[in-house]
Amino acid sequence: MRDKLLVKTLTVVLLLTIFIVMAGMDFFSVIDNRTLLYGTTGQDVQELQIKLKDLGYYTGEADGIFDLETHSAVKWFQKRFCLRNDGVVDTLTWAMLNIIGPGQAFAQNSTTSSNDVYILAKMITGEARGEPYIGQVAVGAVIMNRVKSSKFPNSVYAVCFQPGAFDAVRDGQYYLPPTSTALKAARAAISGWDPTNGALYYWNPATATSKWIWSRRILLRIGKHVFGI
Repeated sequence: MRDKLLVKTLTVVLLLTIFIVMAGMDFFSVIDNRTLLYGTTGQDVQELQIKLKDLGYYTGEADGIFDLETHSAVKWFQKRFCLRNDGVVDTLTWAMLNIIGPGQAFAQNSTTSSNDVYILAKMITGEARGEPYIGQVAVGAVIMNRVKSSKFPNSVYAVCFQPGAFDAVRDGQYYLPPTSTALKAARAAISGWDPTNGALYYWNPATATSKWIWSRRILLRIGKHVFGI
């Protein structure tokens, strides 16, 4: 197992080195970048945020603060390019950020359709239109996590319309026109961004009265919602 991991790591390093050389970049300037992680601040964090924003993985302010939204964007980027998605910007992540152009930012997902995006955006609008952007992505990610789980139906439509699953269907807010932010959040969730780290449920702790939902293990809080499994 350790040998396979070593081979994989060396292969990634070799490929990135080749890419760096072919792109005409200075290898030593790439490896000299500081390792960044949650809580770090500085100009290099701002540079990281600008790169992620240019590639479409980050929508927050480039303020030089490595916050939750930056951490989630880094993990999403790492996952898309088969790096260790721990949210730590190490040498390999820096190198990949420096060689990827905007046109290469996302891989095509052939298992979803424009109708899935529209349905998901309508659900996000109904359930989370007052939430920050990352919170709207998180709601979409919960639905996508359910699609992947054997405990739930296996399509976006079936998950959204599972009886009793979402208040927006019961009270009619699902039928509102999707906002532009919700459409963007839906595309991000379908592309694989999961700020919740695998949550299957979310609820507003200020209004939730179900004893069952409070039995779920909470992973994190984003905006007014908590997310759990």
